[in-house]
Amino acid sequence: MQTPVFIGSEIYRGSSYGARHPLSIPRVPTVIDLCRALGWLPPSQYRISPRAKPQALTAWHSPAYIAALQAAETLGQVSPEIRARHQIGTLSNPVFPEMFRRPATAAGGSLLATELLAHGGVAYNPGGGTHHGMADHAGGFCYLNDPVLAIKAFLAQGLSRIAYVDIDAHHCDGVAAAFHGDPRVLMISTHEAARWPFTGTLDDRAGSHAINLPLPRATNDSGFAMALHEVILPAVQAFTPQALVLQCGADAVTEDPLSRLALSNNAHWEAVALLRPLAPRLLVLGGGGYNPWTVGRLWSGVWATLNNTEIPDRLPEPARAILAALSWSRRPAFPDEPLIDTLRDAPRPGPIADDLRASIQHLRARRAAWV
Repeated sequence: MQTPVFIGSEIYRGSSYGARHPLSIPRVPTVIDLCRALGWLPPSQYRISPRAKPQALTAWHSPAYIAALQAAETLGQVSPEIRARHQIGTLSNPVFPEMFRRPATAAGGSLLATELLAHGGVAYNPGGGTHHGMADHAGGFCYLNDPVLAIKAFLAQGLSRIAYVDIDAHHCDGVAAAFHGDPRVLMISTHEAARWPFTGTLDDRAGSHAINLPLPRATNDSGFAMALHEVILPAVQAFTPQALVLQCGADAVTEDPLSRLALSNNAHWEAVALLRPLAPRLLVLGGGGYNPWTVGRLWSGVWATLNNTEIPDRLPEPARAILAALSWSRRPAFPDEPLIDTLRDAPRPGPIADDLRASIQHLRARRAAWV
């Protein structure tokens, strides 16, 4: 399978974590609608995501936790004991009508991708990327951990070198926990320093050869480009992965409310383009992202990049209308027009912080240990 495949579902349309939650916004439906309006998503490239069966989810998650998620969805509530044990029914991980079906669909999409990629190719599951989910409890808006399940599925196929690259603004603590000390998985994470979940320090190697690069607040395109070209790409190339999983969280851009990084979406698209040729199997996932305009634009551009499709300077009216129809309770205090009329942000270059330069130098000094 060489033509990229987009894995989506209508379960994301109208489903939210609640009106006050950061995930009250539409994300995957906006991407699907934009890509269709732009003529980028023919039926031949679209696959409906299946819902993962409970037994498949126990490849990482405990049976008791899966049962608790199903019961919470059915009952619409949890007991204090279940809340304490599994961290569901909290402000971050609330009970909502699709709280099992929605994450199980995201996980099913990532598992389907591993099947489609068995002989090579590219798959995109923007509903995935829920990298904070732990084996026995939810975390950081993530009830299940589809990146972990996908990597485990690749390993079950007999692959022995899986690269996982995570450019979300938040550290992938669930993935780090799942593959702690496993030399078959090279985990690389860039994330905002000193931000929740407060893991992934520079010297944290997750028991083996993980690479964590915390980014200082206000890191711009120039700083990320240095990280990409001097750490991420050389490490992946040296590892020669049989499969690469890229978590492409959209929350590191300037306009996102849950980080203080300052990237443009060009940074993500460059990472996608340069990582694509480094493995015969590429699975690209979504992740964080809490501004409806920036998420829809960034993830649509990821799909264009995977297809080598030119991104127009100005959106045609059908695509523009999709962005113009979005609303958000945290309406930003910056001009709306660029977020409606275009997909591509203006580049955001700038000075590179001394501490970022020092961190990159520190990691390169130990590059013999990357593989």
